[in-house]
Amino acid sequence: MPHKMTLTGSATGPLREYDRYVAFDMREKGSPSAPKGLKKSTFISYTVFVAKKAFNKTGLTKKSIMHEKILVQGEPTLDIPIDECPGEIGIICFQITVLPNKNDKEANDSNDKKEAKTVHPDVKQTPVQEKKAASEKKQQPIQPKGTKDVVSFDDIIVPEAFLKTRPNPVKTEEVIEFVKRTGHLDKPLTIEKETKVLKDGYRRYIVAKTMKMDNVPVVYDQK
Repeated sequence: MPHKMTLTGSATGPLREYDRYVAFDMREKGSPSAPKGLKKSTFISYTVFVAKKAFNKTGLTKKSIMHEKILVQGEPTLDIPIDECPGEIGIICFQITVLPNKNDKEANDSNDKKEAKTVHPDVKQTPVQEKKAASEKKQQPIQPKGTKDVVSFDDIIVPEAFLKTRPNPVKTEEVIEFVKRTGHLDKPLTIEKETKVLKDGYRRYIVAKTMKMDNVPVVYDQK
């Protein structure tokens, strides 16, 4: 399974538009230490690829992306033509978040009105592999009320006690139909923050598995 990566910063070059996706470059500091005899890495450059529909929902523009601080989560890829990927590493973006700047953060502290915008691109959609795009149209543009975080489905650990139960199939089907209509679960799952152990929401866990959702909304158990 490809290694998930997280990048934080602003675009270091202009936004490039393609048929179904957009691309931009970012860079982060490399490792502060290196094996003896090797030159220390200063910066690593990345080229990020985002589905065009998902990018448009962030509200970013060709101009603002050079100044806004963003958080990108995705997986590295080797399938990008070199002329489209000037960065050292290509990243297929699964989630892009516009982070509040310092002034916004101060405003949040005073009026608690502004929030970071989070958009979930097409599930497992690789922009440059258009043959797969037609079958990968499921989106998670928003999350249910009360969501505190979004985590990888594969990270959640289900206790054996849940595995021995079978949720009401009628109610389970109702949640599946809700996901088909809206693109997201009706309620977040409850998990332990540190261990990712499922505490409540086994029915929705089953629905997420059935609908092949890569990421799921969660709240953290307060006990």
